[in-house]
Amino acid sequence: MTDVQEALEFITRGADEILLLEELRKKLATGKPLRIKAGFDPTAPDLHLGHTVLINKMRQFQDLGHDVIFLIGDFTGMIGDPTGKSATRPPLTETEIQENAKTYQQQIYKILDPDKTVIEFNSKWMSKMSSADMVRLASKHTVARMLERDDFDKRYKSGQAIAIHEFLYPLVQGYDSVALDADVELGGTDQKFNLLVGRQLQEAYGKKPQVILTMPILEGYTASDDKMSKSLDNYIGITESPDEMFGKLMSIDDEKMWRYFELLSFRSLDEINGFKQDIDQGANPRDIKFKLAEEIITRFHNAKAAEAAQTDFINRFSNNAIPDDMPEREINVGSEGMPLVNVLKEAGLVSSTSDGHRMVKQGAVRIDGERVEDSKQILNSGFSAILQVGKRKFARVILSDR
Repeated sequence: MTDVQEALEFITRGADEILLLEELRKKLATGKPLRIKAGFDPTAPDLHLGHTVLINKMRQFQDLGHDVIFLIGDFTGMIGDPTGKSATRPPLTETEIQENAKTYQQQIYKILDPDKTVIEFNSKWMSKMSSADMVRLASKHTVARMLERDDFDKRYKSGQAIAIHEFLYPLVQGYDSVALDADVELGGTDQKFNLLVGRQLQEAYGKKPQVILTMPILEGYTASDDKMSKSLDNYIGITESPDEMFGKLMSIDDEKMWRYFELLSFRSLDEINGFKQDIDQGANPRDIKFKLAEEIITRFHNAKAAEAAQTDFINRFSNNAIPDDMPEREINVGSEGMPLVNVLKEAGLVSSTSDGHRMVKQGAVRIDGERVEDSKQILNSGFSAILQVGKRKFARVILSDR
């Protein structure tokens, strides 16, 4: 793909915003490989599909012949990204950062070409900075500019604490672009302020400012429009089993399916538009969703696993079959028994008792196939049944008083 306009259309697919679009056009027209940077703080041990929105875009730049730098923010991770936070977040330890970074390096090659990917750690240059160097870096920005950030502004006006180290985060992320001579930096829409700091610092250090490309934040697979997040338990991990991934992808509503196609699929827009026309002509949206799930699972596992997951899904849910393979849980409920929602939590079927109440209210909890309506009921010792939450979560539960 050499035509500049064609390359731009490829790059801008799914993007929320590109700052200096004309500058990007000029850079592409030179025919020289650009240095594309995207940073990831290793704050959790596994990547989920929300992370891959940016990684997919990096792969597209690779396919166009550009140099991709996957930056692991081991230094910034110890500061803690304040973006979107309503309170100061405790930073991770160096050991946690290192362990999480190892898994990132293993997982990114499910998308990126290992022969065309450069992995960098920002501790490489930040750990060499003296106190005087850090003071000079801090002098490149003002408190007034920092308070332009919506999250900082809200916290400041409401009297919530903002620690000084949180101001350092955008500066360090911005300095990464200086150290790497980035031509383009990718980030989520929530990172726009930090990306702009990178442009400013490049200019302050006498370098050409980078082009900024922001990508939308992918929503979780549940009915809520909240962003995909482990803390909200609405994520699809790229290392999850094929069956788990397939079931979650089939749970997304029909409207959200197109969002997932746009941000996660490698299919052409023409082909995706063809799927929309198929539905307009009477095709079952479920069958189109099968294509999405098949593509995603093939990418992170293989085609055989995707086919088996689809077959299992059809057998379990379309034919109302209960899976043969499910976890068994023996739970001590004492002589007074235990509320249903606590049993669901102990069995690993819900993340919390409040989540259990919510699932019962939604009609998503069944005992031996019968829908439960009372979330406050007590289950006593001797109880033995198959508990089900939603379409995918099952457990064979036995309650005892010992």
